[in-house]
Formats: sequence, C-alpha cells, structure tokens
Amino acid sequence: MINNSNLIPNSFRGPWTLLKKELLRFWRVAFQTVAAPVITALLYLLIFSHALESHVHVYDGVPYTSFLVPGLIMMSVLQNAFANSSSSLIQSKVMGNLVFVLLTPLTHLQFFIAFLFAAIIRGLVVGLGIYLVAMWFVDIHVTNFWMVFAFALLGSALLGTFGIIAGIWADRFDQMAAFQNFIIMPLSFLSGVFYSIHSLPPFWQKLSQLNPFFYMIDGFRYGFFGKGDVSPLISLSIVGASFLVLAMITLKMLKSGYKLRA
Repeated sequence: MINNSNLIPNSFRGPWTLLKKELLRFWRVAFQTVAAPVITALLYLLIFSHALESHVHVYDGVPYTSFLVPGLIMMSVLQNAFANSSSSLIQSKVMGNLVFVLLTPLTHLQFFIAFLFAAIIRGLVVGLGIYLVAMWFVDIHVTNFWMVFAFALLGSALLGTFGIIAGIWADRFDQMAAFQNFIIMPLSFLSGVFYSIHSLPPFWQKLSQLNPFFYMIDGFRYGFFGKGDVSPLISLSIVGASFLVLAMITLKMLKSGYKLRA
C-alpha cells in the first residue's frame, strides 16, 4: 500500500496536515455545514420566486427566478467561507486547543494558506450544491465559466480571510456572532442578491456601490447572463484589491501573534 503522505514534500506536509484537519472538521458535519445552507438557499428561492416572479423584471430575457439563483449561490459561498475560518479559530481559542497548532513549526504564511484553502473549498462546495439543486427548478446556464469561477474563488478567499481576522480578534462566541449578525448578514442582503441596484433611488445606488459584496455578486451574476450593473473588470479589480488588503492585514496579525500568543 502506498502512503500518500510520502508523496508530499516535507515543506508542504505541515500546511497540508492542517488543511486536511480543517476539511475533515466541516465535512464530518456536512449535514450542518453543507446541506443546511443548500436547503436555506432553496427556501429563499422558492419563497421569493413565488412572491416576486410576476412583479419584478431586471434584465431583458431573464426571468426573475433565474436572476435570483446566482445571487443566492454567491451569498451562500461568501457566508460559508467566512463561517468556516472564523468558527474554527474561535472554537479552538475557547476550547484551548489552538496552542497545539501554534506549537507546530508552521510559519504564519502556511497557517494562513491552510485556513484560507479550507474556507474556499467549503464555500465552493456549498455553491456547487446550490447550483445543482437549483437546476431542477430553474432553467439557468453559465455564459462565462471563467468569470463565474474567478468571482467564486476570489469572493470565498476574501471572506475566508475576513473570517480569519474575525476569529483572531474575537475572544467569545457572542463577539463572533456580532460579526455575523451586524456585518456579514447586512452586507449580504444589501448587495443586490434579490434586486438590481438600478431599481434603487440614486442615493441608495451610490451607497450600494460602497458595499464590496455588491461587486462580488454582480460580477458572479455577469458570468451567468453576460449582464451586470457595473463592468465585471471593475468588480474583479475591486474584489482582488480588497482581498490583497485583507490578506496583508491577516498575515501581519498572524506574524505578530496578536491575540494568539499569551
């Protein structure tokens, strides 16, 4: 029998082990971490499509239900990428087992990469699950796969990184809940998931353009329909720049040991 661990170079064995641990952590409770978000998104789809299908028209030739699906997928991808990295860190801090990870010879960059990739994978798995289920109810096709993939990857990376920051900063579960309830949830619902910002008054359009979630969802939706509220290249640039800023902040926090080392 071949031992797969022997195929991994020594320099990658540490981060690979941590990544594997993070993947197993959410996959062992997949009904909660994967199936539950898929069911929630499906309920949103059924309720909003039933209530608004005949009342809301956004793009020519695109039914409202089809318009809704990419927004729900991306919203779930972002929320679950954030939840994966943030919940893992806060649980480890509260239970006191984070010290066993910090005692390993992992560098701060390797620590960051392992948590980041685990968050990305969970976000993408949830998004793919919602898409596969939604196909049974909605006729929806991808126009530009690479645009869809780029925004899903960058969006989950951005929120996974933000989740690491939140997990490092928070000391209690209620502090983490504040991030979810007062930052992630409002930004998600006010990002154009259920509507186009062009249907809003000018003031609210300008305000929506300050929301980074809007660019992730609008760019992701562009990959499906070839239509969006802003140029996908502008959205991609903003999302990419936001990720780089948050990544640098996170790496600095990890390197300094902020709230991680006594």
